[in-house]
Amino acid sequence: MMERPRDADETKKDVAKDADDAQSPEAGARMDSGPIGQALARRLVLFGVVFAFWILIVWPVAPSDGRLLWGDIAAGLVVAGLVALVSRELVTQRFSRLFQPARYFWAGVFLCVFVYSVVKANLDVAYRVLHPALPIRPGIVRVRSTLRTASARTALANCVTLTPGTLSVDIAGDGTFYVHAINIPPTNLDGFTERILGRFEWFIQRILE
Repeated sequence: MMERPRDADETKKDVAKDADDAQSPEAGARMDSGPIGQALARRLVLFGVVFAFWILIVWPVAPSDGRLLWGDIAAGLVVAGLVALVSRELVTQRFSRLFQPARYFWAGVFLCVFVYSVVKANLDVAYRVLHPALPIRPGIVRVRSTLRTASARTALANCVTLTPGTLSVDIAGDGTFYVHAINIPPTNLDGFTERILGRFEWFIQRILE
């Protein structure tokens, strides 16, 4: 069966109906719950998570009389607001990562590994500085990372820099790290370069990616 052609009056009525629907309160609510509303909600949740983390770390309570330290609380609000404002990648990409308990577990394990690596590197650097022969062979090595996101690569670069004896110099767009090391061994260079990133990379990948 063939449909009856629609005349001009029916077309105008449909156009007018669509315009009324677009201006209705229900349509406005749908627009508010769109990408802009979702981004705002994500930033508010991120703000709350960061502020709660700040409270747990700082614990703004006076030990003497138990009164609240409003200056520390205000500083936490400012920090949480700045983080929620500038953390574009965390807000727009896989926001559900904040609600995965496994990531917090690996973050705790990584903290222990990182502290151990820093202490060990401190002792190694102290040995080389105090040794009469000064056994150092400084140089810059290139090593490729498997991390994909900018936040994960930045975290890895900071961990390398915070570990005595190594310093992140640059990160290429393909994930290649250029790292300055205080002592580059003459043999097994591949194993040395892999250890520079590998000791942290596995954990950061499970926390941030």
